[in-house]
Amino acid sequence: MARAAAQEASRPAAGPASGTPLIEVTDITKNFGSVIALAGVSLTVNRGEVHCLLGDNGAGKSTLIKTLAGVHKPSSGVFEVEGEPVAFQSPRDALDAGIATVYQDLAMIPLMSITRNFFMGREPTKGVWPFRFFDFAEADQVAREEMSRIGIDVRDPEQAVGTLSGGERQCVAIARAVYFGAKVLILDEPTSALGVRQTSMVLKYIFQVKQKGLGVIFITHNVRHAHAVGDRFTVLNRGQTLGTYDKDEVDLEELQNLMAGGKELQDLSAELGGTV
Repeated sequence: MARAAAQEASRPAAGPASGTPLIEVTDITKNFGSVIALAGVSLTVNRGEVHCLLGDNGAGKSTLIKTLAGVHKPSSGVFEVEGEPVAFQSPRDALDAGIATVYQDLAMIPLMSITRNFFMGREPTKGVWPFRFFDFAEADQVAREEMSRIGIDVRDPEQAVGTLSGGERQCVAIARAVYFGAKVLILDEPTSALGVRQTSMVLKYIFQVKQKGLGVIFITHNVRHAHAVGDRFTVLNRGQTLGTYDKDEVDLEELQNLMAGGKELQDLSAELGGTV
């Protein structure tokens, strides 16, 4: 019963209208006292789209995703989910609305099993209250099946998640969010500490998630990774939207220059006599 409910929740909802963005924020600002972290950011995320969020350190990426995830409340601006204005009071509100965030630390306990990490806080149970207990057989089967869907053969779901590679742990975290009904996935630097093979595994899975009709916000410093899977790209600079571009509007080099502050690098190069 619990498994059927979770599978039903994991199917992306049709929404009020097929053309309505999953997420739309307009002129979002966020102030921390006198510090302006976001100064009017606008962003839309559609179904079946990977929207890459790019920018240098201090551009406002972390503040923006924490605002979308319900960690921070915006100081001003409009935040809509499937066309309806929202005002999240906590990350739980964002999860309930179908917005799941996979942070760099993955929120996993290395010494606990794959199954335990997959179902942490949402364990399937059986029996009659007050004698209900964790249904290990059901949980192990689901964990094995969900990992198999993304090409990872888990021979023993009871093995410690810390024994998996970095790419496999990323995929476990993403699969967990998808299984429990996420409509929008926010991925915070999912490939930052991975090797080439592990990065390829994660990027392929992001593409699979997009094919299911979910929206993905992919935060990264690596423009090549973004360009490989991204459909649209929003570049932030000092808390403002520098621009949003479709994939056919911008090439890899242009994205790199936008993200790195091309004009600033040119000015610095001229100042240093062309040595940059």
